[in-house]
Amino acid sequence: MNVRKIIGWNLRKLRAEQGLSQERLGLAAEIDRSYVGRIERGSENVTIDTLDALAAVLGVPAATLLTEPPKGARQPMPLSSGRKPKSA
Repeated sequence: MNVRKIIGWNLRKLRAEQGLSQERLGLAAEIDRSYVGRIERGSENVTIDTLDALAAVLGVPAATLLTEPPKGARQPMPLSSGRKPKSA
């Protein structure tokens, strides 16, 4: 697995575990939602500053995003699409 794919895999896993949408993560990290999607797909060569911003929002060290997933680990499931209903 190449480094961009590893970063994308970890980013998606952590984001899904925390129940964050790409949009919410992007807003909190001050990057565009579509950029988050491209990072998760492994098609962006992300900067250290962007990694640091994403890790800070997710509450993990930036190095966590660079850790290779275990052999046979399954891709994290996507969150359901669409906006969540507003609570009263």
